[in-house]
Amino acid sequence: MTGESMTWVQALVLGLVQGLTEFLPISSSAHLRIVSGVFFGDDAGASFTAVTQLGTEAAVLVYFAKDIWRIVQAWFTVLFRKVNAVRETVPITDQVTTRLPVITSAEADRYFDEEAQRQLDYRVGWYVIIATIPIGLIGYLLKDEIRTAARNLWLISFMLIAFALVIAAAEYYGRKLRPIEQLTTRDGLVMGFAQCLALIPGVSRSGATSSAGLFLGLTREASVRFSFLLAIPAVTASGLFSIPDAFKPAGEGLNASGPQLLVATVLAFFVGYASVAWLLKFVAKHSLNWFVGYRIVLGLVMMGLLAGGVVSAT
Repeated sequence: MTGESMTWVQALVLGLVQGLTEFLPISSSAHLRIVSGVFFGDDAGASFTAVTQLGTEAAVLVYFAKDIWRIVQAWFTVLFRKVNAVRETVPITDQVTTRLPVITSAEADRYFDEEAQRQLDYRVGWYVIIATIPIGLIGYLLKDEIRTAARNLWLISFMLIAFALVIAAAEYYGRKLRPIEQLTTRDGLVMGFAQCLALIPGVSRSGATSSAGLFLGLTREASVRFSFLLAIPAVTASGLFSIPDAFKPAGEGLNASGPQLLVATVLAFFVGYASVAWLLKFVAKHSLNWFVGYRIVLGLVMMGLLAGGVVSAT
């Protein structure tokens, strides 16, 4: 059964919602499902969500372009250096003894800072790669459930409330002492597995990974910044994987055309860029508890609408 065609107003509204909510710990997929269900009477679908997320991830790529380029460059530089070091290793008795060059204190400080940054970027690059593996495997195995059962509004409403309490607990118990320079492999893995929870609409990718970072003792800024970097490969892969389904809609729900998807994605990019810039400044001085109350109220309102039969859960 083929669903109804999406209107341009619906496409623009949903693109705006995606851009506004992607980076906030309130779940963009939940908001797209709620807005399309409450105001448009049907579901825009998981594929529409995944493709428009390409716009917001493009915003992250642009906003963090310098950081990302530095991380990629450092990853290859240090990796090749380590490989060459292994290849060129010779017995200590055959090594040539040379006098070390004289380095002034100013030069030493500069070299140390540059090398320390390079080593940090190299480690962060590895952490992003390692932490992406869990969601890649689980997302592939559960792709059918994500597109169907996981989009039930009862489940989404419950997860909005339940994970609001998780975020509140993370803010309360998290020590928030460790900067991103102290990020470890364990931190990356824990946050990577936490990201898997975002496959359920209502959890929030940034909420799950940032909360995990807070529980691990990372500062709020470090948790949110790594959360953004961690989302890039997973969301990009998901969006690209969903393009064929989104451009060839054949199921129930609101079916967007190619031009509508493109415009919604571009709109999500511009709004998302402003959103990520705002959030990074916000978390530097405010806690994530500001979003906890909103999530609980929205979840309770949705449960009321569902119980009253005003909105259909599916």
